Amino acid sequence: MKKFVLTGLMLANVLLSTAQINIIPKPVYVKAEPQQKGFTINNQTRIVIENDSLKSAAVFFNDYLQKYLQFKLTITNVKPEANYISLAVNTKVIEFDNAYVLGTSSKNISITGTSKSGVFYGIQTLIQLLPTEKKNELNVPSVAITDYPRFEYRGMHLDVSRHFFDVDFIKQYIDYLALHKMNYFHWHLTDDHGWRIEIKKYPKLTEIGAWRNGSIIGLWPGKGNENIKYQVLPDDVKITPVNAVIKTDGIRHGGFYTQDEIRDVIKYAADRYITIIPEIEMPAHSMAALAAYPEFGTEPGKKYQVAETWGMMNKYNNVLQPTEKTFSFLEDVLTEVINLFPSQYIHIGGDEASKVWWKQSAETQKIMKEKGIKDEVALQSYFIHRIEKFVNSKGKIIIGWDEILDGGLAPNAIVMSWRGEKGGIAAAKVKQKVIMSPEEKLYLNHKQFMQEDSLAANKYLPLETVYSYEPIPAELNAEQAKYIWGAQGNLWSEYIANPAKVEYMIFPRMDALSEMQWSPKEQKNYPDFLKRLRTQFKRYDLMGITYSKRYLDPVNIEK
Repeated sequence: MKKFVLTGLMLANVLLSTAQINIIPKPVYVKAEPQQKGFTINNQTRIVIENDSLKSAAVFFNDYLQKYLQFKLTITNVKPEANYISLAVNTKVIEFDNAYVLGTSSKNISITGTSKSGVFYGIQTLIQLLPTEKKNELNVPSVAITDYPRFEYRGMHLDVSRHFFDVDFIKQYIDYLALHKMNYFHWHLTDDHGWRIEIKKYPKLTEIGAWRNGSIIGLWPGKGNENIKYQVLPDDVKITPVNAVIKTDGIRHGGFYTQDEIRDVIKYAADRYITIIPEIEMPAHSMAALAAYPEFGTEPGKKYQVAETWGMMNKYNNVLQPTEKTFSFLEDVLTEVINLFPSQYIHIGGDEASKVWWKQSAETQKIMKEKGIKDEVALQSYFIHRIEKFVNSKGKIIIGWDEILDGGLAPNAIVMSWRGEKGGIAAAKVKQKVIMSPEEKLYLNHKQFMQEDSLAANKYLPLETVYSYEPIPAELNAEQAKYIWGAQGNLWSEYIANPAKVEYMIFPRMDALSEMQWSPKEQKNYPDFLKRLRTQFKRYDLMGITYSKRYLDPVNIEK
């Protein structure tokens, strides 16, 4: 993304009155013209596209109008004299990547982007200029907007391993990202609690690994399990009592996506200029895979089970044995994943791999000795480097959680920094791309109020903390800061079992996230954001989105 300094004139205009203009994320430049008559959308309004490459943007807008405001407009290549919405690409309209210029008059609305995705982002802004209630005619205020993203990577994550969400909801989730001008969807497809992607060469991954026989009740360690104690030592894991049996609700849970369903979702996302990044966890968080194929674990004779409890799964043996047959298995899986997903990036996890299981495995120790690997930290590095080399051979790049730094960063990897910013800073200083996603700032599964309305991860992440987060650490110089590719919000689903709860957890914190990802740092203003959010809540109501009504009373936001 090209970076340019805003002119003083643009900054001045940003501060002009913007009555009726309540857009999130806040555009770079907005000039409201209240003295001018705006544009009125009626049943005769046409959407004019310069060619069919812009049809997906026009269709998205038309779908929104039809679904929420009961309008359906004609899409055409023929421009009438008046009463039309024009969509066009002109790379010279402004010197920024994926930018758009939007203007309204009594005659028409024009959206001109420097790219097709820029036009699509303009459509999202136009949607926010529409009324938030059904009317016979839709009045759009007279306004001039110039806008472009701050960060190239603007991501949101969804964990479908702990709880499975069907294709229809995944598409709805993607629409939420699109409305917030996000461009990457991190789809967390495998973990200890369920394997969610069909792999044709290994059918048991979904026949067995996609299903668990229960889930704990309440916060980890779960109701009835309070007296079970875990101790992770350097060379052992102690669980007392030794014969402890986890109590769960006994409800069978699971599901998976066929490869055809995944292709359908990928196309759906592509039509919204969103790239899907699949995550296949390794070398830990693999209990679902090991339940299906125990021969790839450090205890191949053990009867592994898909995990039924949350918490740190390094208290259980969930790591893969670094044998040649294991790497062949992973390469087979990744080959099918790579063939499915056009994304240049494949997330391979790499987090929370307890080294104790490798220490206890005679086979692993033998492999380490043969390969001259000095310790288990170096083995983690060897594992990641080897997978990276394979992924690179397929023309793809790996992304990993910041544990992939342990023992030495893989040469082409992108670091997703979740344990604070330390890993991201280290990677940026050696000129490798970083996605900032620190748990304390951007994990939207954490409760949003001190006294939460429903069960959530037992950490507190209020709206203002998300809004105020700055992805570029102050200690990086200007050159190092260029390697902060962007930021991502994460939603882990241990305590999120249905779509309404997903919405409740992400809204309106996703709005805060989107403004941090998109808008200029200099324009961030939390009181102004809260003012604009009032209109956004009306749009939520129109769309039937679930959110906490506490936000409607500012006094209750921080309680």
